[in-house]
Amino acid sequence: MSDALVRVTDDRPHQRRTSWGCASVRRRNLVLGTAVVGGFLAVDLGALLYVNNRIGPARLTSQVLLDGFEEVFGRQLGFRRNHAKGVVVEGYFDSNGNGRELSKAAVFRPGSTPVVGRFSLSGGYPAMEDSPTIPRGLGLAFGFPGGQQWRTAMMNLTVFLDNSPQGFYDRLLASKVVGATGEPDPAAIARFLANHPETARAIAINEAHPPTAGFADSTYRSLIAFYFVNESGTRTPVRWSLVPLQRALPPSMDPHNGLFIPLIRQMRASPLRWRLMLTVGAPSDPVDDATLPWHVDRRVIDAGLLTLTSIETDRPGNARDINFDPLVLPEGIEPSDDPLLSARSAVYGASYRRRTGEPELLPIIDVDEVS
Repeated sequence: MSDALVRVTDDRPHQRRTSWGCASVRRRNLVLGTAVVGGFLAVDLGALLYVNNRIGPARLTSQVLLDGFEEVFGRQLGFRRNHAKGVVVEGYFDSNGNGRELSKAAVFRPGSTPVVGRFSLSGGYPAMEDSPTIPRGLGLAFGFPGGQQWRTAMMNLTVFLDNSPQGFYDRLLASKVVGATGEPDPAAIARFLANHPETARAIAINEAHPPTAGFADSTYRSLIAFYFVNESGTRTPVRWSLVPLQRALPPSMDPHNGLFIPLIRQMRASPLRWRLMLTVGAPSDPVDDATLPWHVDRRVIDAGLLTLTSIETDRPGNARDINFDPLVLPEGIEPSDDPLLSARSAVYGASYRRRTGEPELLPIIDVDEVS
């Protein structure tokens, strides 16, 4: 789902290209390779045979919402309806064991877990111009022995902009560019914000925390709360974040890929790392409204180190085809009652099915063309 009232300045039609490039992908070990990615894709093919289509009241379904994306961004065959522009990454997560206090999930046992992921920009144009103001996403899929997985879709926002599927849908339609101005209709935005004061409040919170220079120095947050369950059965509300351990290279002068080019160059030079921090909720903290922040004095646990080692073109057969469904959870992590969770799961599944049944077009960002 989209995560901002996105202004897009590049609406050029998608250009078909002639080659993928064939550079081999660096991997930490043989486990983190085709077999792992294939396992993630197999779960998608099996789990998505049935997806709850209804995501809100009345006639708001996943198909209606996807049609809304196509109304706003046009029909972009073969691409995600949101976060269409992105690149694929792989690496591993080294757990220090501290997370076992809260969760019995395998990812928090001491040791290393392979990870496949995708950096992206919010929005449905695959050829959109990079802008520091557009929310950045990081989707990750952790794979464990025995077939269990943990998938998470995070953003570089402080809070989410909506607390209901209907609010999200209304914001999506209000953001549609109209007329010769190349901008959303100010009257439509004003009406939306008047009807959704929770979004107006969330926008103000995010504006108080300006985005960083690039992908590499962004903090990525779950935004939505989950419950962690430990070996004794104790359930604890948790939100998590990935805190960067490096600065980002300055934005490129390239007018269309100013954020992605520095990311590609930086990852080629050395791995990128983030600390996985678990914020422990208090009984008074909201667990069903992602527009509301938790108090800054909440306890935070350092659960380990995420290391991303390789980057490649977003293409069929890698994380381009992974559905970062937030309800693909391992034993030890459970969903909260946040209404956005089931909505995101349904929409992500419907988007996956729709794009994988369409022609496979080449991506806008070819990693092998970046020098």
